[in-house]
Amino acid sequence: MIFCKYGLLIIIGVMAGFVVAAGIFAFITLIGVLTRLASRTNTADRILLYEDVVVLGASIGNIIFLFEIKIPLGTLGLIIFGLFSGSFIGCLAVALAEVLKVFPVLTNRLKLKIGIPVIVLSLAIGKGIGAFYQLFIKG
Repeated sequence: MIFCKYGLLIIIGVMAGFVVAAGIFAFITLIGVLTRLASRTNTADRILLYEDVVVLGASIGNIIFLFEIKIPLGTLGLIIFGLFSGSFIGCLAVALAEVLKVFPVLTNRLKLKIGIPVIVLSLAIGKGIGAFYQLFIKG
């Protein structure tokens, strides 16, 4: 009886994980991060490789997070990981902003003619400072 109870919990947990992961990948596909990167870098013939790498990276990242596996990267490894993570998050944010057309709506409503790059840079710096505060000071 107890085996059935835990077995059912395991099945429900795994299925819930699959649903959440599918939703995240559908979101990434919907906003077109990978296709936009492939078209900008003239590597559209490798789009399947990009998709496989994203799925593999997310799966490995989930396993590391779930089982709290310690990976001794060292300072250089953390710098490289940070660069890749920041690049991905930056591309995701830019693709989301482009899909939602946030900046054109903002500039039209505020009647901005100049200073738009400063606003975008300020948003990025603010996000970076907030993440730094949360990770190193508050954490």
